[in-house]
Amino acid sequence: MKLSALSLAAALLAAPQVAAFAPTAKPAFATSLASATATEFDLNEYLLSKKGPIEQALEDSVDSTCPETKKICESMLYSLMAGGKRIRPVLCLAACEMFDGSDEKAMPAAVALEMIHTMSLIHDDLPSMDNDDLRRGKPTNHVIYGEDVAILAGDALLSESFKHVALNTKGVDPQRVLDVVVRLGRSVGPNGLAGGQVMDLECEAKEGVTLEDLTWIHTHKTATLLQVAVASGAILGGATPEEVEACEKFALNIGLAFQVADDILDVTASTEDLGKTAGKDEDTDKTTYPKLLGLEESKVEARRLIDEAKASLEPFGDRAAPLLAIADYIIDRKN
Repeated sequence: MKLSALSLAAALLAAPQVAAFAPTAKPAFATSLASATATEFDLNEYLLSKKGPIEQALEDSVDSTCPETKKICESMLYSLMAGGKRIRPVLCLAACEMFDGSDEKAMPAAVALEMIHTMSLIHDDLPSMDNDDLRRGKPTNHVIYGEDVAILAGDALLSESFKHVALNTKGVDPQRVLDVVVRLGRSVGPNGLAGGQVMDLECEAKEGVTLEDLTWIHTHKTATLLQVAVASGAILGGATPEEVEACEKFALNIGLAFQVADDILDVTASTEDLGKTAGKDEDTDKTTYPKLLGLEESKVEARRLIDEAKASLEPFGDRAAPLLAIADYIIDRKN
């Protein structure tokens, strides 16, 4: 079930993966308001320093212990190890560092966040949901393993995420670990990802959907897991409740900006660039930010959200440099 050391090294050195993980050279949006701290910070170097440990921790998190579980574990790892930007794990580690916490303390939560995110992608791609056959440039899970196994692989990843945090987080007050587990659970429930997804489905091809409706959808479907990523890292690093609240404000705004950027890229980028089917939102008549605001106003809204996010971290000064740089990357990316 494990990748060889040689194949892992090759994956880390592959140029397309590095490009997908690193910020683009030519920003898609204006960045004149970016802070000096974020500008001087080498985000490429930071992301690459985290990528190897994150990929190894993800690979180690799923292991078949008997022949009977070989297929389900293969399906889980197929999507978990399919590449991607790993934004949620990196945000968790960066937030923990901001409060002088170590990667070791936050890595189990970082892995859990990517497990949950991967579950959501597997389920989103199902014929009964977004009905997509391409994800991260590869056939979607249900195309390879069938709908039945894909559903169960998503379920298994979700279950394993909670266990992974509870069993593997060391050197942290148990109350803080429990807080993280509760937040992870809340982020997937009716007031989180699941509720946002249902509202999103209900608003497809529906007349009269408002900007307030769209904000509710993506606060819960997209931003909530990013909020938990930053809050969990802060909690595990020893942040006070007030500091965690500031981190949550930051993450809510970058989460919404992330979705605005996704909606823009669905209109402006190619399937090859995105690694998934471009133009899908228009084909399914989804309510998106460009549909409600127009393309240019959507770009303005993305920048406004990022500027508000960065203002939330001003009290932390240079310690927030990685998070500030990631905020800019979120709307400068090309996929």
